[in-house]
Amino acid sequence: MSTVKLSTVLSALSYALDLTEGQPLGHAARSCLLGMRVADQLELRPDQRSDLFYALLMKDAGCSSNAARVSQLFGGSDQRAKRGLWERDWRNWREKIAYAFEYTEPGGSVVERLRRFTTLALAGPSSQRELFEIRCDRGANIARALGVSEPTAVAIRSMDEHWDGGGYPEGLRRHEIPLYSRVIGLAQVAEIFCGLEGPEGALRVVNERRGRWFDPELARAFCALGSSDRIWSDLRAEPLAQAIAAAEPVERVIPADEPRLDRIAHAFALVVDAKSTFTYQHSDRVAAISGQVAAHMGLSEVQRVRLRRAALLHDIGKLSVPNRILDKPGKLDPAEWGVVKRHPYFTYEILARVPVFSEFAYDASCHHERIDGRGYHRGVPGEALSQTARILAAADIFDALSAERPYRGAMPLDKVLAIIREGRGTQLCPVTVDALVAVHAGAAGAAP
Repeated sequence: MSTVKLSTVLSALSYALDLTEGQPLGHAARSCLLGMRVADQLELRPDQRSDLFYALLMKDAGCSSNAARVSQLFGGSDQRAKRGLWERDWRNWREKIAYAFEYTEPGGSVVERLRRFTTLALAGPSSQRELFEIRCDRGANIARALGVSEPTAVAIRSMDEHWDGGGYPEGLRRHEIPLYSRVIGLAQVAEIFCGLEGPEGALRVVNERRGRWFDPELARAFCALGSSDRIWSDLRAEPLAQAIAAAEPVERVIPADEPRLDRIAHAFALVVDAKSTFTYQHSDRVAAISGQVAAHMGLSEVQRVRLRRAALLHDIGKLSVPNRILDKPGKLDPAEWGVVKRHPYFTYEILARVPVFSEFAYDASCHHERIDGRGYHRGVPGEALSQTARILAAADIFDALSAERPYRGAMPLDKVLAIIREGRGTQLCPVTVDALVAVHAGAAGAAP
């Protein structure tokens, strides 16, 4: 039975959200620490501090849902474009134009960049509102799926609103914007500029955007805090997990019991699969296929629970891959393929941070390994692959072949099973292949 805290799990998984936002790892956790210092100044009640705490940790829960659209609009890396959005004051027309030129079709010809820039300019505020609305709505719904409070979900929904009404998605003004949302907006920008320019840069930007982006009173309170090194020393804490644990209100610690761990795994599967239209519900399907194979092979309930969570989270490292690569309709070049082959590494690095998920982090990151040792990213031989890893690898390939991809349509079941059989003993474990074929052969009208 799990006794881990919800905050421990979410602070570790927030590193996956940093990947898709193009931010340095630990961005959300450090933003949380800054925001909670502001909460101290505001003398919030324990329940309010708790609501804010989880909103800060999960502020980017919806960030993957607009990645494909960002990539489509800018023609480059969605992560770079997203990161640049906070580094420039896009409310200023000069900054807005400079931002668009920097991130539109990077590496393209002058003609290609001008064409893309013109398309972006014609889309105007409506496209900006669309991007923020997708992100904010999805983030709030993910928070609700995790079972956190409604004020937390509402805070995430409005975190990109600006004090003067120039933000999104609703253009709320002043105190129409929930207090927690105002704190999140300030804390995340301050953290970004602290990383770029140090505390002085963070204080400068908060002052410059005071009264436009940020609540003036909150900005003043933050700048008063910033005169002391205490608020900045939190950000240098190693490991960050300890600082996050200390910042959580002790009066309202939420345990991550077994049902909640399942909700977390499902919620982050939604985050992963929202990144590309071609991976919609992929993680859920891999979990379902793995469960069918595991049942056929007689795995215990404990093994099946672990396998299900590993299947739901096996592609969490794919949040590191830009959508211009994920959604590319043609063949990947060697550099692009190298980026793709790194995603199991990030799966391991993220899951290994979570005490209750570290037990299957290695297995989840082995879903592209092969029995003959020619897989990636480790290239380990079959003897190094557990039963869980072998089932995951087969289920992942089965769903990838069955689903539509940017470069081809979905394959019929007969053809999928034929390809699976061809990989028996070289790419895939023979026992696992036999179980997978047995589960699906009836539907294909073929004998195992």
